Amino acid sequence: MSERMGRTGAQLLVDGLALQAVDRIFCVPGESYIAVLDALHDKRNEIELIVCRQEGGAANMAEAHGKLTGRPGICFVTRGPGATNASIGVHTAFQDSTPMILFIGQVGRDFIDREGFQEVDFRAMFAPLAKWVAQIDDPARIPEYLHRAFQTAMAGRPGPVVLALPEDMLSQIVEGEIDLGRRAEPIPAAPRPDQVADVMAMLAQARRPLVIAGGGGWTTQAGRDLVTFAERNRLPVAVSLRCQDYLPNREECFVGHFGIGAEPSLAKRLAESDLLLVLGPRLGEMTTAGYTLLAPPRPAGKAMIHVHPDPEELGRVYQADLPINAAASVTIAALAAQSPVTAPAWAEWARACRADYEASLEPTPQPGAVNLGEVIAKLRDAFPDDTIISSGAGNYTGWLHRHWPFSTYRTQLAPTSGAMGYGVPAAVAAKLAFPEREVISVAGDGCFLMNGQELATAAQYGLKILFIVVNNGMYGTIRMHQERNYPTRESGTALTNPDFVTLARAYGLQAERVDKTEGFDAALRRARDASSGALIELVTDPEALSVRSTLSKLRSSSLERLARTA
Repeated sequence: MSERMGRTGAQLLVDGLALQAVDRIFCVPGESYIAVLDALHDKRNEIELIVCRQEGGAANMAEAHGKLTGRPGICFVTRGPGATNASIGVHTAFQDSTPMILFIGQVGRDFIDREGFQEVDFRAMFAPLAKWVAQIDDPARIPEYLHRAFQTAMAGRPGPVVLALPEDMLSQIVEGEIDLGRRAEPIPAAPRPDQVADVMAMLAQARRPLVIAGGGGWTTQAGRDLVTFAERNRLPVAVSLRCQDYLPNREECFVGHFGIGAEPSLAKRLAESDLLLVLGPRLGEMTTAGYTLLAPPRPAGKAMIHVHPDPEELGRVYQADLPINAAASVTIAALAAQSPVTAPAWAEWARACRADYEASLEPTPQPGAVNLGEVIAKLRDAFPDDTIISSGAGNYTGWLHRHWPFSTYRTQLAPTSGAMGYGVPAAVAAKLAFPEREVISVAGDGCFLMNGQELATAAQYGLKILFIVVNNGMYGTIRMHQERNYPTRESGTALTNPDFVTLARAYGLQAERVDKTEGFDAALRRARDASSGALIELVTDPEALSVRSTLSKLRSSSLERLARTA
């Protein structure tokens, strides 16, 4: 389509973003792309500009937006320190298979390769973190680069794209008619009919099949199709790291989560299985417990079907008996349309897998006056099914993963990259995307302070979010590894924290501290009744190191192990 005459590169870029259905941009402003900020002023009724307090927060918000919508989340940052701060969100988008585009203001073209002020070679810097990195030197080619960026971010295994924008290019006038092109759309690959038939044939020969679902490019419909396929064939379905919301956990087919420290009962069922139908996940280090639950390249005693949208992932670590280069969502739809296996041999085994999962939901006794498992269970009971809950990384997430059953797709925002500081900005992005829904952020004390300044962004835009801070005064995950490998030699893991309640009140939030499980219900009522967002600090005992172990127990077993090997 033809557009008006004489526009700057920045105006072309913003017009192109509008064409690509971008309605929200996350940023920290910088002089290197100030022409874009000016162009956005003319589009302020079409594109909302969310100004953040640190580029790491902005990039995490864009990544969360991409997760929630399926279209690329957009982030603008300045060169040098802005880009390096934002790299954490790019890395998360890469490992989480999330569509995202990071735009970086760059030094002017006449300063390139002179180590201009804050100059960085972004092609080199982001090459291992993104699907594609480029610099736009000719403003007339902006539509071409933009369409390719959106198409690449959504194609195959989704992921991040980085585009550098020289400052003088953005202010250069482009004369004549410029065709902005067309809107990019994902083009999912489909399995061949013979491959679908082979899946069903292998399934019919199995005795204890197990489905593992996950990865990027998923949809709500894919979850429905998976339930249909699994229920018709009496199949147990587990999910990969932090993909519990891919299908309703209340469904009889759902049997658990191969996350960090997977339930021992689920690990046992994986060992017993004789056929793995892997729909979407890479089967990375965290999902496989450091490749111990499934030993590459060919796990002993079981056949494997691996469906993945990236052909380069198939055979990279695991050599499947039937590799299928296709989108998991399209493959599942095809499988759901097949006639089910007659009288499956595994029906009783599948019921036992489900019983294991249901038994794991019950909170267990924990040291200290606050039982985090009981608190998460209370929290889950109080909120509707479509509540979006975000978290970062740390041992505290173990209780969340175990005691919060998910009912709706994309109600969990959590980085499979294991990046701390994700939960607060992700919650901001979620509330902006779905203002009518409840949003909760859960963070450890260390995790919270990595991007806690984005409480200012939540306050600036009037977002009513519930922030939970689990305060045990240490970097718990690292302390766990420390006690496992170097018992009694604590070093570098203790934290001296601010008064989180006072800090939250300074941002205008309702806030209070809970130091006993019995006090949580009343604090939660006050938080939900508040007209503003709210923060509840949970003071937990450092002894409650993880869902299944205490600090003292881990230290004792480590000392015994070291004594035996001395």
